[in-house]
Amino acid sequence: MMDWMYSIENLHKQMEKEGHIYYIAYEECEAAGYVSIRQEDKDLFHLEKIYVIPYYQKYHLGRQLFQQAIKGIKELHPAPCRMELNVNRNNPALGFYEHMGMKKVREGDFPIGNGYYMNDYIMGLDI
Repeated sequence: MMDWMYSIENLHKQMEKEGHIYYIAYEECEAAGYVSIRQEDKDLFHLEKIYVIPYYQKYHLGRQLFQQAIKGIKELHPAPCRMELNVNRNNPALGFYEHMGMKKVREGDFPIGNGYYMNDYIMGLDI
């Protein structure tokens, strides 16, 4: 599944057809993490992905990428809007998102195929 999700073809599709915008963080010429956002509606953006290589997590790179997502949204949409994301109910990242000011706004069980579901909170932040 990971090979498919992060294949060059799929990343191109996400950017060109689905409107994903990626920001990549580099540390000494090495990719250390990334964040992806997408405009979902007129005043709604979705933080699609955020990932930091474990070694770099102690350097607060996740916080910087999260702030870059907000900055990118503000550049695209200067008027007030909302950023949302999905996070698994048991994911330790839940605490990080709450620390960054996000609030749980709803929850859902989303089918992903073959009888599997994502059991997520949808978190939101007014920007």
